[in-house]
Amino acid sequence: MPYCCSAVQRVSSAQTALVEVYMSPYSTVVLAADLTEESTLLAKRMRQIVGDSPCAVHIVHVIEPLSSAYGGDVPMDLSPVQDQIQDQAKTHLAEFGLQLGVPEAHQHLIFGRPQSEIQRVAEECEADLIVVGSHTRSGLARLLGSTANGVMDSAPCDVLAVHVGEG
Repeated sequence: MPYCCSAVQRVSSAQTALVEVYMSPYSTVVLAADLTEESTLLAKRMRQIVGDSPCAVHIVHVIEPLSSAYGGDVPMDLSPVQDQIQDQAKTHLAEFGLQLGVPEAHQHLIFGRPQSEIQRVAEECEADLIVVGSHTRSGLARLLGSTANGVMDSAPCDVLAVHVGEG
């Protein structure tokens, strides 16, 4: 397995340059972002794990179709609303990608079920780490599960679930 490296230069008392190498076992990381401010925390935690190593980072934002969210039988055309959501998400994803230095080819805006789409992208890009946010849940929300739990249950690689607040 290839390793990502970042080097830290230290100067000893004899002014001899020593190089300390930090090896990260992750070469490709999928950052599952909801594009809220919590995504910045996910990116920060990811950087703490991989350092400044030259890992390939893919940002995934999944938009759940409105018809799925409301049971499928909605008596009105939601396509204008869905288009507006997609346009806003595309803009926010591009801004977030620019902020992290992630190229446009590694920014994925997808319609579907978040857990399955995150897993699919991780498999396609042969990721060895998925970073996903996890909210504190209680009651019915805990019984129904969460995206983070779903990703962890059947991920093709390691998963870092970052606690981002209450759900």
